[in-house]
Amino acid sequence: MYDLMEIVTSLGTSVGFLLIVLFFLTSAIRIVPEFQRLVVFRLGRLIGAKGPGIVLVIPLIDRVIRVDLRVVTLDVPVQEIITKDNVPVKVNAVVYFRVMDPANSVVEVENHVLATSLLSQTTLRSVVGSVDLDEVLSSREKINSELQSIIDERTDPWGIKVSAVEMKELELPESMKRAMAKQAEAERERRAKIINAEGELQAAEKLSQAAWKMERSPITLQLRYLQTLREISSDKNSTTIFPFPMDIVKPFLESMTARRRDEEPPLLEEPEPEKSEG
Repeated sequence: MYDLMEIVTSLGTSVGFLLIVLFFLTSAIRIVPEFQRLVVFRLGRLIGAKGPGIVLVIPLIDRVIRVDLRVVTLDVPVQEIITKDNVPVKVNAVVYFRVMDPANSVVEVENHVLATSLLSQTTLRSVVGSVDLDEVLSSREKINSELQSIIDERTDPWGIKVSAVEMKELELPESMKRAMAKQAEAERERRAKIINAEGELQAAEKLSQAAWKMERSPITLQLRYLQTLREISSDKNSTTIFPFPMDIVKPFLESMTARRRDEEPPLLEEPEPEKSEG
């Protein structure tokens, strides 16, 4: 009886020991994916970043923190900003960043994602608020580049690399939208009037050149008459136009003018008043 109890006790002790050893082994062996790193602290001191693959740690002594190395897409919430020319706008953006130094991202900052988000908000307000509305609308690439360089420089001590910053949406007040629409319409009307005036000027210059050539060559006018008749005859109408040269009528007009001049009575001269003798 006593032998059976001793066997059961020894088996229980062995099983317990095996369970403890198994627990320590499972706690000591960590499998780290390619896109992660383990930041290990031993008794509070930084050991370093380890991985990928199998990493051995000391249970109850080492403390590990997993850090993801993949690109993080951070959505910056809408910010109400007043531009340099005192126009209120609403702007939001998106930030793309990744962790380059896992140890610094854990040691230098408490929460690198939250810190990057808050820094992106303040930088967006500062940069957009320092430029005019026209520059915000026309130079978005320049503003995006400036935002990226500022955020990347300030997050570099945290072991973070900001790859890109893009403004997603720019919301303007309704009154400003109407004013910009009127301005664009006025600009289009101005361009249309300028183009029309330039066309009139070019047409006048061509007509002047054509008149000068017709004056030097009278037969050109006759050819123009014939071309006009051809254009009129191509249309479906019942009107027929014949050109009548003025050279045929000119002698008759001159003879009628001379005859009318001969038939007019001469003007009587008024008698001069007699001078009184002194």
